[in-house]
Amino acid sequence: MDDERSSRRTFLASASIALSTAIAGCSLGAPTDSPEESNTTETAQFSNDPQRPPQQEQIQADSQLSGVYQEVVDSVTAVRMEGGMQGAAAGTAWVYDDDYLVTNEHVVREGSDPFLWFTDIGWRDASIVGTDLYSDLAVLEAENKPEEATPLDLVDEEPPVGTRVAAVGNPFELTGSFTSGVISGRNRTIQIPRTPFSIADGVQTDAALNPGNSGGPLITHDGEVVGVINSGIRGSQANPAENVGFAISAALVREVVPELIEDGTYEHSYLGVGLRDVTPGIIDANDLDGVRWGVYIGEVVSDGPAAGTLRGTQTTERVRGRQVPVGGDVIVRMGDWTIQNRERLSAFLALETTPGDTIEIEVVRDGERETVDVTVGSRPDPEV
Repeated sequence: MDDERSSRRTFLASASIALSTAIAGCSLGAPTDSPEESNTTETAQFSNDPQRPPQQEQIQADSQLSGVYQEVVDSVTAVRMEGGMQGAAAGTAWVYDDDYLVTNEHVVREGSDPFLWFTDIGWRDASIVGTDLYSDLAVLEAENKPEEATPLDLVDEEPPVGTRVAAVGNPFELTGSFTSGVISGRNRTIQIPRTPFSIADGVQTDAALNPGNSGGPLITHDGEVVGVINSGIRGSQANPAENVGFAISAALVREVVPELIEDGTYEHSYLGVGLRDVTPGIIDANDLDGVRWGVYIGEVVSDGPAAGTLRGTQTTERVRGRQVPVGGDVIVRMGDWTIQNRERLSAFLALETTPGDTIEIEVVRDGERETVDVTVGSRPDPEV
């Protein structure tokens, strides 16, 4: 694998640099359902014979982005899920290690039979190895994976806002599509539909993302994975949103995916508290002199890990015409992390703790700072 990674970096480094905004490429597109067949749930039976179709001529890369695309496209697949009640579902996956591919949990949730479309190769059978709703990550294992579908590296360090990135995927079943942009935000929380939880440490990008991109890699111009594409905000007719998309960070992928391969599941740390960011109203109502940020505890779950140690809202007070909670603890530090907001707190729990760890938490309570120890638990099973 080290030789493969070295050759990938060498190729990309030698590619000439040019400005390019988007490339759409697919030398052999995945077949799609006709309108008459779009609701079928039958599983197609076919051979995994490695015989290949005639290869189309490769166009020589003449820009850095073209070189990136040609280096990674063989490692990115279209995903087709069959056997579900709603017919076939589609998304994207990418090669993580050996025969394992990473995609989104929501891509594989509604089906039982996954199939993978490799560019210039065709369909391959796959199986679901593990899923985790709370990170929206899933691992698939491919049968007879093509040799040229080599693993993509995760970035070693999280790149800063402004870093140029690209998305490779299967939007609207247009396989091998490629769009580019930049990292436009870091440490975002991505809401998990129909649950009170969110995904921590999300990466925001302005690269174009559409249905079918889910599960695909967001990559740097060195071909390394910054995150796993999760969603884009489309807003409403009154408030349209453009160029706001999210990916699950490489740091969280590094935590979750090995456990999914090993055990099929992943346990997330859980405090059992309801949180809100500190606002000027909360500062004034709670006499938080000298406090300018932090996370206010509005509720403590009665049988949760923090019960009896952390304190939630005791009453409310009107400040500048609004009711503001009063009496809850304000978290300002966890371990050696300063906690400015909920995003920071969620990232600390996700990246720095595992269930059973005891963490030191500094809070402001009744105007005074004090430190308490809390042993984190495991999130309850999702109800979705």
